[in-house]
Amino acid sequence: MSANFPPPAESGSVIKLAILAVGGQGGGVLGGWIESLARAQGYAVQATSVAGVAQRTGATIYYLEMAPQGPVAPVFSLAPAAGDVDVMIAAEMMEAGRAILRGFVTPDRTVLIASTHRALAVSEKMVPGDGIADAAEVRAAAEVAARGLVLADFEAAALQAGSVISASLFGALAGSGALPFPTEAFEAAIRASGKGVDASLRAFAAGREAALAGNVPAPVLSSLPKTGGAAQGPTKLTQGWQTLVERVDSLAAPLRPMAMAGLRKVVDFQDLAYGAQYLDRLERAVRADSGSDAAFSIAAAKYLANAMAYDDVIRVADAKTRPERLDRIRAEMGGAEVMQLTEFTHPRAEEVVSLLPRALGQAIMDRPRLLGFIDRRVNKGRRLRTDRLLPFLQLHALASMRSWRMRSLRHADEMAHLDRWFEAALARAPRDLALATVTLQVRRLVKGYSDTHARGQAKFDRVMAAITLVEGRDDAADWARRLITSALQDEKGTALDGTIRTIESFLA
Repeated sequence: MSANFPPPAESGSVIKLAILAVGGQGGGVLGGWIESLARAQGYAVQATSVAGVAQRTGATIYYLEMAPQGPVAPVFSLAPAAGDVDVMIAAEMMEAGRAILRGFVTPDRTVLIASTHRALAVSEKMVPGDGIADAAEVRAAAEVAARGLVLADFEAAALQAGSVISASLFGALAGSGALPFPTEAFEAAIRASGKGVDASLRAFAAGREAALAGNVPAPVLSSLPKTGGAAQGPTKLTQGWQTLVERVDSLAAPLRPMAMAGLRKVVDFQDLAYGAQYLDRLERAVRADSGSDAAFSIAAAKYLANAMAYDDVIRVADAKTRPERLDRIRAEMGGAEVMQLTEFTHPRAEEVVSLLPRALGQAIMDRPRLLGFIDRRVNKGRRLRTDRLLPFLQLHALASMRSWRMRSLRHADEMAHLDRWFEAALARAPRDLALATVTLQVRRLVKGYSDTHARGQAKFDRVMAAITLVEGRDDAADWARRLITSALQDEKGTALDGTIRTIESFLA
Protein backbone atom coordinates (compact mmCIF):
# COMPACT_ATOMS: atom_id res chain seq x y z
CA MET A 1 0.00 0.00 0.00
CA SER A 2 1.20 3.49 -0.66
CA ALA A 3 0.13 7.02 0.14
CA ASN A 4 1.40 10.31 1.49
CA PHE A 5 0.64 10.62 5.19
CA PRO A 6 1.76 13.94 6.72
CA PRO A 7 1.53 14.14 10.52
CA PRO A 8 -2.02 14.99 11.68
CA ALA A 9 -2.45 18.60 12.74
CA GLU A 10 -3.81 17.59 16.11
CA SER A 11 -0.70 15.58 17.02
CA GLY A 12 1.04 18.72 18.23
CA SER A 13 4.55 19.95 17.55
CA VAL A 14 6.29 16.83 18.89
CA ILE A 15 6.58 13.98 16.40
CA LYS A 16 6.79 10.56 18.04
CA LEU A 17 8.34 7.67 16.14
CA ALA A 18 8.98 4.07 17.21
CA ILE A 19 10.94 1.28 15.53
CA LEU A 20 10.53 -2.43 16.25
CA ALA A 21 13.47 -4.49 14.97
CA VAL A 22 15.26 -7.69 15.93
CA GLY A 23 18.97 -8.40 15.96
CA GLY A 24 20.74 -7.99 12.65
CA GLN A 25 18.10 -5.75 11.07
CA GLY A 26 19.91 -2.51 11.82
CA GLY A 27 17.28 -0.88 14.01
CA GLY A 28 19.96 1.13 15.79
CA VAL A 29 21.38 2.32 12.47
CA LEU A 30 17.92 3.33 11.29
CA GLY A 31 17.29 5.23 14.51
CA GLY A 32 20.66 6.96 14.15
CA TRP A 33 19.84 8.09 10.63
CA ILE A 34 16.50 9.49 11.72
CA GLU A 35 18.10 11.31 14.63
CA SER A 36 20.81 12.77 12.37
CA LEU A 37 18.18 13.77 9.81
CA ALA A 38 16.03 15.61 12.34
CA ARG A 39 18.95 17.45 13.96
CA ALA A 40 20.22 18.56 10.54
CA GLN A 41 16.77 20.03 9.87
CA GLY A 42 16.83 22.13 13.03
CA TYR A 43 14.86 19.79 15.29
CA ALA A 44 15.53 18.89 18.89
CA VAL A 45 15.62 15.10 19.23
CA GLN A 46 15.67 12.51 21.99
CA ALA A 47 16.36 8.86 21.17
CA THR A 48 16.05 5.90 23.54
CA SER A 49 15.96 2.13 23.16
CA VAL A 50 14.68 -0.82 25.15
CA ALA A 51 16.53 -4.02 24.28
CA GLY A 52 14.52 -7.13 23.48
CA VAL A 53 15.35 -10.72 24.37
CA ALA A 54 18.02 -12.41 22.27
CA GLN A 55 17.51 -15.31 19.85
CA ARG A 56 14.54 -13.77 18.06
CA THR A 57 12.05 -13.96 20.96
CA GLY A 58 11.56 -10.21 21.18
CA ALA A 59 12.33 -7.00 19.34
CA THR A 60 14.25 -3.98 20.51
CA ILE A 61 12.12 -0.82 20.63
CA TYR A 62 13.90 2.28 19.37
CA TYR A 63 11.96 5.42 20.26
CA LEU A 64 12.51 8.96 19.03
CA GLU A 65 10.73 12.20 19.78
CA MET A 66 11.48 15.35 17.82
CA ALA A 67 10.26 18.94 17.71
CA PRO A 68 11.42 22.19 16.05
CA GLN A 69 14.02 24.10 18.06
CA GLY A 70 12.46 27.02 19.93
CA PRO A 71 13.12 29.40 22.81
CA VAL A 72 11.90 26.76 25.26
CA ALA A 73 13.39 23.28 25.20
CA PRO A 74 10.69 20.65 24.62
CA VAL A 75 9.99 17.95 27.21
CA PHE A 76 10.30 14.47 25.73
CA SER A 77 9.16 11.05 26.94
CA LEU A 78 11.54 8.14 27.32
CA ALA A 79 9.28 5.39 25.93
CA PRO A 80 6.27 5.09 23.63
CA ALA A 81 2.79 5.01 25.10
CA ALA A 82 -0.31 3.31 23.72
CA GLY A 83 -2.28 5.65 21.49
CA ASP A 84 0.55 8.20 21.36
CA VAL A 85 2.75 7.22 18.39
CA ASP A 86 2.79 9.11 15.09
CA VAL A 87 4.98 6.73 13.08
CA MET A 88 5.55 3.03 13.79
CA ILE A 89 8.19 1.21 11.73
CA ALA A 90 8.18 -2.59 11.97
CA ALA A 91 11.07 -4.48 10.38
CA GLU A 92 9.02 -7.67 10.07
CA MET A 93 5.32 -8.51 9.74
CA MET A 94 4.80 -10.09 13.15
CA GLU A 95 6.46 -7.09 14.81
CA ALA A 96 3.77 -5.00 13.17
CA GLY A 97 1.21 -7.29 14.77
CA ARG A 98 2.81 -6.89 18.18
CA ALA A 99 2.80 -3.11 17.79
CA ILE A 100 -0.93 -3.25 17.05
CA LEU A 101 -1.61 -5.52 20.04
CA ARG A 102 0.27 -3.15 22.35
CA GLY A 103 -1.84 -0.22 21.23
CA PHE A 104 0.99 1.67 19.51
CA VAL A 105 -0.96 1.80 16.23
CA THR A 106 -4.20 3.81 16.26
CA PRO A 107 -6.52 4.87 13.40
CA ASP A 108 -6.60 8.54 14.42
CA ARG A 109 -2.87 9.02 14.49
CA THR A 110 -0.38 6.34 13.45
CA VAL A 111 1.30 5.73 10.13
CA LEU A 112 2.45 2.09 10.11
CA ILE A 113 5.41 1.20 7.89
CA ALA A 114 6.12 -2.54 7.85
CA SER A 115 8.00 -5.09 5.80
CA THR A 116 5.83 -7.98 4.68
CA HIS A 117 8.61 -10.59 4.81
CA ARG A 118 8.88 -13.04 7.70
CA ALA A 119 11.77 -13.67 10.09
CA LEU A 120 10.48 -16.58 12.12
CA ALA A 121 10.38 -16.25 15.89
CA VAL A 122 11.71 -18.96 18.19
CA SER A 123 8.11 -19.67 19.25
CA GLU A 124 7.32 -20.46 15.60
CA LYS A 125 10.45 -22.53 14.98
CA MET A 126 10.10 -24.64 18.11
CA VAL A 127 6.72 -26.04 17.05
CA PRO A 128 7.49 -29.54 15.71
CA GLY A 129 5.21 -29.03 12.70
CA ASP A 130 4.17 -25.85 10.91
CA GLY A 131 4.06 -23.15 13.59
CA ILE A 132 4.30 -20.15 11.25
CA ALA A 133 1.86 -17.41 12.21
CA ASP A 134 -0.61 -16.09 9.62
CA ALA A 135 0.68 -12.81 8.21
CA ALA A 136 -2.62 -12.23 6.39
CA GLU A 137 -4.35 -11.74 9.73
CA VAL A 138 -1.82 -9.06 10.67
CA ARG A 139 -2.37 -7.28 7.37
CA ALA A 140 -6.12 -7.28 7.91
CA ALA A 141 -5.69 -5.89 11.44
CA ALA A 142 -3.26 -3.22 10.19
CA GLU A 143 -5.72 -2.00 7.58
CA VAL A 144 -8.19 -1.29 10.38
CA ALA A 145 -5.79 -0.10 13.08
CA ALA A 146 -3.58 2.42 11.25
CA ARG A 147 -4.30 5.92 9.97
CA GLY A 148 -1.92 5.25 7.10
CA LEU A 149 -0.33 2.02 5.98
CA VAL A 150 2.85 1.38 3.97
CA LEU A 151 3.42 -2.33 3.34
CA ALA A 152 5.99 -3.91 1.01
CA ASP A 153 8.77 -6.47 1.10
CA PHE A 154 11.51 -4.08 2.17
CA GLU A 155 13.82 -7.00 2.93
CA ALA A 156 13.74 -8.03 -0.74
CA ALA A 157 14.26 -4.41 -1.79
CA ALA A 158 17.37 -4.18 0.40
CA LEU A 159 18.84 -7.51 -0.73
CA GLN A 160 18.38 -6.65 -4.39
CA ALA A 161 20.27 -3.41 -3.73
CA GLY A 162 23.07 -5.22 -1.89
CA SER A 163 22.25 -3.67 1.49
CA VAL A 164 20.19 -4.36 4.62
CA ILE A 165 16.61 -3.63 5.56
CA SER A 166 17.37 -0.55 7.69
CA ALA A 167 18.23 1.39 4.52
CA SER A 168 15.10 0.37 2.63
CA LEU A 169 12.90 1.17 5.66
CA PHE A 170 14.52 4.62 5.80
CA GLY A 171 13.51 5.02 2.17
CA ALA A 172 9.99 3.88 3.01
CA LEU A 173 9.83 6.53 5.73
CA ALA A 174 10.86 9.15 3.18
CA GLY A 175 8.29 7.91 0.68
CA SER A 176 5.49 7.90 3.25
CA GLY A 177 5.68 11.66 3.81
CA ALA A 178 5.19 11.08 7.53
CA LEU A 179 8.12 13.36 8.39
CA PRO A 180 8.28 16.97 7.16
CA PHE A 181 11.70 16.61 5.55
CA PRO A 182 12.73 16.49 1.86
CA THR A 183 14.17 13.38 0.26
CA GLU A 184 17.54 15.07 -0.16
CA ALA A 185 17.81 15.47 3.62
CA PHE A 186 17.28 11.73 4.09
CA GLU A 187 20.02 10.96 1.59
CA ALA A 188 22.35 13.45 3.29
CA ALA A 189 21.89 11.61 6.59
CA ILE A 190 23.06 8.38 4.94
CA ARG A 191 26.07 10.10 3.40
CA ALA A 192 26.99 11.65 6.74
CA SER A 193 27.26 8.18 8.30
CA GLY A 194 30.18 7.38 5.98
CA LYS A 195 29.62 3.59 6.04
CA GLY A 196 28.35 1.53 3.10
CA VAL A 197 26.99 4.73 1.58
CA ASP A 198 26.52 3.58 -2.02
CA ALA A 199 24.71 0.35 -1.14
CA SER A 200 22.60 2.11 1.49
CA LEU A 201 21.56 4.80 -0.99
CA ARG A 202 20.53 2.15 -3.50
CA ALA A 203 18.42 0.39 -0.88
CA PHE A 204 17.02 3.73 0.28
CA ALA A 205 15.87 4.52 -3.26
CA ALA A 206 14.36 1.04 -3.63
CA GLY A 207 12.51 1.40 -0.32
CA ARG A 208 11.20 4.84 -1.24
CA GLU A 209 9.97 3.59 -4.61
CA ALA A 210 8.38 0.58 -2.89
CA ALA A 211 6.55 2.87 -0.47
CA LEU A 212 5.27 4.97 -3.34
CA ALA A 213 4.31 1.94 -5.45
CA GLY A 214 3.19 -0.29 -2.61
CA ASN A 215 4.93 -3.39 -3.93
CA VAL A 216 8.32 -5.07 -4.19
CA PRO A 217 8.50 -8.18 -6.38
CA ALA A 218 9.99 -11.32 -4.89
CA PRO A 219 13.60 -12.10 -5.84
CA VAL A 220 13.85 -13.74 -9.26
CA LEU A 221 14.35 -17.45 -8.80
CA SER A 222 16.51 -17.71 -11.90
CA SER A 223 19.13 -15.60 -10.13
CA LEU A 224 19.61 -18.19 -7.41
CA PRO A 225 22.56 -20.58 -7.65
CA LYS A 226 21.92 -23.74 -9.61
CA THR A 227 22.34 -27.12 -7.90
CA GLY A 228 22.59 -29.20 -11.06
CA GLY A 229 25.38 -29.60 -13.56
CA ALA A 230 28.04 -32.19 -14.15
CA ALA A 231 30.24 -33.28 -11.26
CA GLN A 232 33.77 -31.92 -11.21
CA GLY A 233 36.82 -33.30 -9.45
CA PRO A 234 39.24 -36.24 -9.61
CA THR A 235 38.42 -38.79 -12.29
CA LYS A 236 37.93 -41.65 -9.83
CA LEU A 237 35.38 -39.68 -7.83
CA THR A 238 33.48 -38.32 -10.83
CA GLN A 239 33.26 -41.83 -12.29
CA GLY A 240 31.96 -43.14 -8.96
CA TRP A 241 29.37 -40.38 -8.85
CA GLN A 242 28.29 -41.12 -12.41
CA THR A 243 27.76 -44.76 -11.49
CA LEU A 244 25.39 -43.70 -8.70
CA VAL A 245 23.57 -41.32 -11.04
CA GLU A 246 23.03 -44.14 -13.52
CA ARG A 247 21.43 -46.20 -10.76
CA VAL A 248 19.02 -43.31 -10.10
CA ASP A 249 18.29 -43.01 -13.83
CA SER A 250 17.20 -46.65 -13.86
CA LEU A 251 14.41 -45.93 -11.36
CA ALA A 252 10.82 -45.11 -12.32
CA ALA A 253 10.34 -41.56 -13.59
CA PRO A 254 8.14 -40.33 -10.69
CA LEU A 255 10.80 -41.44 -8.20
CA ARG A 256 13.92 -40.00 -9.87
CA PRO A 257 13.71 -36.34 -8.68
CA MET A 258 13.37 -37.30 -5.00
CA ALA A 259 15.98 -40.06 -5.31
CA MET A 260 18.45 -37.66 -6.92
CA ALA A 261 17.91 -35.07 -4.20
CA GLY A 262 18.36 -37.73 -1.54
CA LEU A 263 21.53 -39.06 -3.15
CA ARG A 264 23.08 -35.58 -3.30
CA LYS A 265 22.26 -34.99 0.36
CA VAL A 266 23.72 -38.29 1.54
CA VAL A 267 26.92 -38.03 -0.52
CA ASP A 268 27.44 -34.45 0.63
CA PHE A 269 26.99 -35.67 4.20
CA GLN A 270 29.57 -38.46 3.94
CA ASP A 271 30.94 -39.94 0.70
CA LEU A 272 30.17 -42.03 -2.40
CA ALA A 273 30.13 -45.31 -0.50
CA TYR A 274 27.49 -43.90 1.82
CA GLY A 275 25.51 -42.85 -1.25
CA ALA A 276 25.67 -46.43 -2.51
CA GLN A 277 24.25 -47.62 0.84
CA TYR A 278 21.41 -45.13 0.42
CA LEU A 279 20.55 -46.52 -3.03
CA ASP A 280 20.80 -50.10 -1.74
CA ARG A 281 18.14 -49.31 0.86
CA LEU A 282 16.02 -47.37 -1.63
CA GLU A 283 16.06 -50.23 -4.13
CA ARG A 284 14.71 -52.54 -1.41
CA ALA A 285 11.81 -50.11 -0.98
CA VAL A 286 11.22 -50.07 -4.74
CA ARG A 287 11.00 -53.87 -4.81
CA ALA A 288 8.45 -53.78 -1.97
CA ASP A 289 6.34 -51.08 -3.63
CA SER A 290 3.27 -52.53 -5.32
CA GLY A 291 1.47 -49.22 -5.74
CA SER A 292 0.85 -47.50 -9.06
CA ASP A 293 1.85 -44.03 -7.83
CA ALA A 294 5.24 -44.97 -6.28
CA ALA A 295 4.19 -43.17 -3.07
CA PHE A 296 5.98 -45.72 -0.87
CA SER A 297 9.21 -45.44 -2.88
CA ILE A 298 9.09 -41.64 -2.94
CA ALA A 299 8.58 -41.52 0.83
CA ALA A 300 11.51 -43.92 1.25
CA ALA A 301 13.74 -41.75 -0.96
CA LYS A 302 12.97 -38.67 1.12
CA TYR A 303 13.06 -40.03 4.64
CA LEU A 304 15.96 -42.43 4.16
CA ALA A 305 18.09 -39.46 3.09
CA ASN A 306 16.96 -37.43 6.10
CA ALA A 307 17.69 -40.32 8.45
CA MET A 308 21.13 -41.03 6.98
CA ALA A 309 22.15 -37.35 6.92
CA TYR A 310 21.49 -36.80 10.61
CA ASP A 311 22.63 -33.69 12.48
CA ASP A 312 25.75 -34.32 14.52
CA VAL A 313 28.49 -31.98 15.73
CA ILE A 314 30.62 -32.82 12.69
CA ARG A 315 27.89 -31.72 10.32
CA VAL A 316 27.21 -28.54 12.30
CA ALA A 317 30.90 -27.62 12.24
CA ASP A 318 31.02 -28.34 8.51
CA ALA A 319 28.03 -26.07 7.87
CA LYS A 320 29.60 -23.23 9.84
CA THR A 321 32.92 -23.35 7.97
CA ARG A 322 31.72 -23.69 4.38
CA PRO A 323 32.73 -20.86 2.02
CA GLU A 324 29.17 -20.40 0.75
CA ARG A 325 28.01 -19.62 4.29
CA LEU A 326 30.58 -16.85 4.60
CA ASP A 327 29.52 -15.54 1.18
CA ARG A 328 25.88 -15.47 2.30
CA ILE A 329 26.70 -13.62 5.51
CA ARG A 330 28.84 -11.12 3.60
CA ALA A 331 25.98 -10.54 1.14
CA GLU A 332 23.55 -9.99 4.02
CA MET A 333 25.96 -7.44 5.47
CA GLY A 334 26.02 -5.45 2.27
CA GLY A 335 29.26 -6.87 0.90
CA ALA A 336 31.37 -5.97 3.94
CA GLU A 337 34.97 -7.11 3.63
CA VAL A 338 35.74 -6.85 7.35
CA MET A 339 33.37 -8.66 9.71
CA GLN A 340 33.37 -10.01 13.24
CA LEU A 341 31.69 -13.40 13.31
CA THR A 342 30.93 -15.14 16.60
CA GLU A 343 29.61 -18.71 16.83
CA PHE A 344 27.77 -19.76 19.98
CA THR A 345 28.24 -23.38 21.09
CA HIS A 346 26.88 -25.25 24.10
CA PRO A 347 28.00 -28.91 23.89
CA ARG A 348 26.58 -31.52 26.26
CA ALA A 349 28.46 -34.57 27.44
CA GLU A 350 26.31 -36.69 25.12
CA GLU A 351 27.58 -34.82 22.05
CA VAL A 352 31.21 -35.26 23.13
CA VAL A 353 30.86 -38.94 24.06
CA SER A 354 28.96 -39.69 20.83
CA LEU A 355 32.15 -38.98 18.86
CA LEU A 356 34.03 -41.79 20.62
CA PRO A 357 34.30 -45.34 19.26
CA ARG A 358 31.12 -47.31 19.83
CA ALA A 359 32.36 -49.59 22.61
CA LEU A 360 34.12 -46.85 24.59
CA GLY A 361 31.29 -44.37 24.11
CA GLN A 362 28.64 -46.88 25.18
CA ALA A 363 30.66 -47.80 28.27
CA ILE A 364 30.64 -44.16 29.34
CA MET A 365 26.94 -43.71 28.52
CA ASP A 366 26.16 -46.71 30.73
CA ARG A 367 27.85 -44.99 33.72
CA PRO A 368 25.70 -42.00 34.74
CA ARG A 369 28.21 -40.72 37.30
CA LEU A 370 31.03 -40.69 34.77
CA LEU A 371 28.76 -39.06 32.19
CA GLY A 372 27.77 -36.41 34.72
CA PHE A 373 31.43 -35.77 35.54
CA ILE A 374 32.15 -35.14 31.85
CA ASP A 375 29.03 -32.99 31.46
CA ARG A 376 30.07 -30.66 34.30
CA ARG A 377 33.31 -29.95 32.46
CA VAL A 378 32.08 -29.55 28.89
CA ASN A 379 28.49 -28.29 29.23
CA LYS A 380 29.36 -24.60 29.15
CA GLY A 381 28.43 -21.88 26.70
CA ARG A 382 31.31 -20.95 24.43
CA ARG A 383 31.81 -18.15 21.93
CA LEU A 384 34.15 -18.78 19.02
CA ARG A 385 35.30 -15.80 16.97
CA THR A 386 35.52 -17.61 13.64
CA ASP A 387 36.76 -14.49 11.89
CA ARG A 388 40.01 -15.36 13.69
CA LEU A 389 42.31 -18.13 12.52
CA LEU A 390 42.56 -20.38 15.60
CA PRO A 391 38.80 -20.65 16.40
CA PHE A 392 38.06 -21.21 12.71
CA LEU A 393 40.66 -23.97 12.54
CA GLN A 394 39.08 -25.60 15.61
CA LEU A 395 35.72 -25.84 13.84
CA HIS A 396 37.40 -26.85 10.58
CA ALA A 397 39.25 -29.67 12.36
CA LEU A 398 35.97 -30.92 13.81
CA ALA A 399 34.34 -30.77 10.37
CA SER A 400 37.24 -32.77 8.92
CA MET A 401 36.37 -35.75 11.17
CA ARG A 402 33.90 -36.96 8.55
CA SER A 403 35.94 -40.10 7.88
CA TRP A 404 35.86 -40.93 11.61
CA ARG A 405 32.07 -40.56 11.81
CA MET A 406 31.35 -44.11 10.60
CA ARG A 407 33.17 -45.57 13.64
CA SER A 408 31.49 -43.34 16.20
CA LEU A 409 28.86 -44.27 18.79
CA ARG A 410 26.46 -41.71 17.31
CA HIS A 411 26.57 -43.32 13.87
CA ALA A 412 26.03 -46.79 15.29
CA ASP A 413 23.01 -45.57 17.26
CA GLU A 414 21.55 -43.71 14.28
CA MET A 415 21.90 -46.68 11.94
CA ALA A 416 20.39 -49.09 14.47
CA HIS A 417 17.43 -46.76 14.90
CA LEU A 418 17.10 -46.35 11.12
CA ASP A 419 17.17 -50.09 10.49
CA ARG A 420 14.40 -50.81 13.04
CA TRP A 421 12.18 -48.17 11.46
CA PHE A 422 12.89 -49.15 7.85
CA GLU A 423 12.43 -52.86 8.48
CA ALA A 424 9.07 -52.15 10.14
CA ALA A 425 7.93 -50.26 7.03
CA LEU A 426 9.14 -53.00 4.68
CA ALA A 427 7.39 -55.68 6.75
CA ARG A 428 4.07 -53.81 6.53
CA ALA A 429 4.29 -53.14 2.78
CA PRO A 430 2.91 -56.53 1.59
CA ARG A 431 -0.06 -56.38 4.00
CA ASP A 432 -0.95 -52.65 4.06
CA LEU A 433 1.02 -50.43 1.68
CA ALA A 434 -0.74 -47.26 2.88
CA LEU A 435 0.26 -47.97 6.50
CA ALA A 436 3.80 -48.81 5.39
CA THR A 437 4.02 -45.43 3.61
CA VAL A 438 2.84 -43.58 6.71
CA THR A 439 5.37 -45.58 8.74
CA LEU A 440 8.10 -44.06 6.59
CA GLN A 441 6.62 -40.61 7.13
CA VAL A 442 6.92 -40.97 10.91
CA ARG A 443 10.59 -40.15 10.41
CA ARG A 444 9.71 -36.47 9.98
CA LEU A 445 9.39 -36.30 13.78
CA VAL A 446 13.18 -36.74 14.17
CA LYS A 447 15.27 -33.67 13.38
CA GLY A 448 17.86 -31.35 14.84
CA TYR A 449 20.47 -32.31 17.41
CA SER A 450 21.01 -32.24 21.18
CA ASP A 451 17.78 -31.81 23.18
CA THR A 452 15.70 -31.16 20.04
CA HIS A 453 16.79 -34.48 18.57
CA ALA A 454 16.13 -36.33 21.84
CA ARG A 455 12.58 -34.93 22.09
CA GLY A 456 11.84 -35.76 18.47
CA GLN A 457 13.16 -39.29 18.79
CA ALA A 458 11.09 -39.87 21.93
CA LYS A 459 7.94 -38.84 20.04
CA PHE A 460 8.98 -41.01 17.11
CA ASP A 461 9.28 -44.06 19.35
CA ARG A 462 5.88 -43.39 20.94
CA VAL A 463 4.17 -43.04 17.56
CA MET A 464 5.81 -46.20 16.23
CA ALA A 465 4.60 -48.09 19.31
CA ALA A 466 1.09 -46.68 18.96
CA ILE A 467 0.88 -47.70 15.28
CA THR A 468 1.25 -51.35 16.32
CA LEU A 469 -2.01 -50.94 18.26
CA VAL A 470 -4.01 -50.13 15.11
CA GLU A 471 -2.13 -52.41 12.71
CA GLY A 472 -4.55 -54.75 10.93
CA ARG A 473 -7.49 -52.34 11.00
CA ASP A 474 -8.92 -50.98 7.74
CA ASP A 475 -8.32 -47.43 8.97
CA ALA A 476 -4.84 -48.09 10.35
CA ALA A 477 -3.16 -45.63 7.96
CA ASP A 478 -5.63 -42.89 8.90
CA TRP A 479 -4.92 -43.36 12.60
CA ALA A 480 -1.18 -43.38 11.93
CA ARG A 481 -1.52 -40.03 10.16
CA ARG A 482 -3.46 -38.66 13.12
CA LEU A 483 -0.67 -39.78 15.44
CA ILE A 484 1.91 -37.91 13.36
CA THR A 485 -0.26 -34.79 13.17
CA SER A 486 -0.84 -34.73 16.91
CA ALA A 487 2.86 -35.31 17.63
CA LEU A 488 3.67 -32.23 15.55
CA GLN A 489 1.18 -29.98 17.30
CA ASP A 490 3.12 -29.15 20.45
CA GLU A 491 6.55 -29.63 21.97
CA LYS A 492 5.42 -31.41 25.15
CA GLY A 493 3.34 -34.03 23.36
CA THR A 494 0.00 -33.20 25.01
CA ALA A 495 -1.95 -33.69 21.77
CA LEU A 496 -0.16 -36.98 21.13
CA ASP A 497 -1.14 -38.19 24.61
CA GLY A 498 -4.78 -37.50 23.77
CA THR A 499 -4.66 -39.38 20.47
CA ILE A 500 -3.02 -42.42 22.07
CA ARG A 501 -5.64 -42.44 24.84
CA THR A 502 -8.36 -42.33 22.17
CA ILE A 503 -6.85 -45.35 20.42
CA GLU A 504 -6.54 -47.23 23.69
CA SER A 505 -10.18 -46.46 24.54
CA PHE A 506 -11.66 -48.19 21.50
CA LEU A 507 -9.26 -51.11 21.78
CA ALA A 508 -10.13 -51.78 25.42
